[in-house]
Amino acid sequence: MRPILSPETVESCLRAGDPGIPAKLGRLGRQSRDILLQLRRLRYGITSMHEGRQYFRNQLRNLEDEIQAMATAAERLFELSVRNLSGQDPALYQMILAGDDEVDAHYLSIEGRVLGLLALQAPVVATDLRLLMALLHISLHLERVADMAVNIAKVAEAARQLPKKATMLQNLEEMGGRAMQMLEAAMDALAHRDVELSRKLPSMDEPIDRLNRAMLDEVLAAAGEEGMLEWCVDMHVVARQIERVGDHAVDMGEQLAFLVTGELREFTDASHPEVEHPPEPVSA
Repeated sequence: MRPILSPETVESCLRAGDPGIPAKLGRLGRQSRDILLQLRRLRYGITSMHEGRQYFRNQLRNLEDEIQAMATAAERLFELSVRNLSGQDPALYQMILAGDDEVDAHYLSIEGRVLGLLALQAPVVATDLRLLMALLHISLHLERVADMAVNIAKVAEAARQLPKKATMLQNLEEMGGRAMQMLEAAMDALAHRDVELSRKLPSMDEPIDRLNRAMLDEVLAAAGEEGMLEWCVDMHVVARQIERVGDHAVDMGEQLAFLVTGELREFTDASHPEVEHPPEPVSA
């Protein structure tokens, strides 16, 4: 068992500028933990409980601002990737690759700030704790949306010289447009704490799912043309990526519903369709 740190050790290490002492030196006793929190709060100019809670409220607002900025960046990458499905604009391709770094930076920042608030502020209100957890989950979904935008861009770039099928491109663009609307709706629901809007996301996702399922027929129809078949197979991969973006938007809506209601549940459940679409009551 690692030794319990004495208050003197904690104080001397903190004043020496070693913020990682809990992990490096052992577990903290109660008195040592109190000194650790007090000294860290003093670093931020917090001298009273009231100022500490005000600092916490400000940090929550800043976190929400940052996740909205992250969403804007991720949505833009996704929109650019759908716009460049034909792969004809190398500048857009490079812009998408570079833009992913911005989204990743937001994700790391949000994760670090959430963990810092949990460690230093110890949220005592259930809604504050749910907000931190929801923001952490939503930031992960947005990071994945940006990764999918990069995947789409890379597939389009690799297939740039292949013959293309206009109807399939149109369907992909429709899927992308609907997925964009879902992302925007999910973030609007978060900003306005709009549970009813978040609960509309599964129905918004259904047309995307239908278009995605229809893509296989497009691939099979091109079986007799080698170049066209290769492009269609690539675009089938793209369709799956777009469909997953819609799923991420639904998951973000679920996090908003959890934040507002305190009930953590899936809007849809493929393994229990009777929950997703309950049977109509039988009249007597």
